[in-house]
Parts: sequence; structure tokens; C-alpha cells
Amino acid sequence: MTRGPRPKENAVRRNKHEHAQELSAEAQPGRELPRGLGITTAGAKRFWKTWSTAPQTSAWTETDWAELEITTKLVDGLYQGDLRLAGEIRQRVAKWGATTEDRARLRMSIKDENQDQGADQAPADTPTDLDEELYRLLNS
Repeated sequence: MTRGPRPKENAVRRNKHEHAQELSAEAQPGRELPRGLGITTAGAKRFWKTWSTAPQTSAWTETDWAELEITTKLVDGLYQGDLRLAGEIRQRVAKWGATTEDRARLRMSIKDENQDQGADQAPADTPTDLDEELYRLLNS
């Protein structure tokens, strides 16, 4: 038994935020990693690929892409062993909606039309060099 009055059949949520964003879950075309950045680690290259094709990038301007370049450079430094960069990277990606909590705070949601179809697909293979790189980083 529940407490309180029964909800109306056609209840409408009235406190929806006027600036809320609903993004499509489709991968964006992305951009190529600029060679001038001098990125050397596989982890930083994967970071660029992940973020450059993320649903959030559909509304990005040139300043957002410049921030991604700077952050990718920081991620490259992190994978080279400078663990002090982790906090700065986390703050930067939170502004883009990296986690579920970040997206909720930004009033950003990602609708997934293919949610049931995605469960049948096999997970992508992860390169072994990435595992070796993380092992080396954590044991140094």
C-alpha cells in the first residue's frame, strides 16, 4: 500500500529545466588528432578518439575543441607518469559531462534508441599495449 493520493493518469512533469539537453547516442564523426600536439601514448590517443566521437561534441565550438586538445595533452602527460595531472583532467572532463553524475548536474541526457540491440554485440577488443602501459604506469 502506498501513501498519499494516487497520481493522475496523465501526470506531466512541470519542473523540467528550460535549458536541459537531450543528445542522441549516435557517435559523432569527430576530428582527427592534430599531429602538432605530439601525443605519444596509446591512452591519450584513445582518450581523443573517445571524446572526439562522443555525443556531446555535436554542439561543440572551436573553443571546446581547443579545450579537448589541451586536455589530451594533459592525459598524455598522465600516461607518461605524472599522476598529479589526474585531478585537473577530472575537472575538465566533468564540464563536458563525462559521468552519469556530471550529465545529471548539467541537465544533459543521452537517449539511446538502440539500447536493446547493443546488448547483443560483442565488446570491442582492447589493445594489449594499453594494458602494458597502465601496468607500467601503476608500478613505477
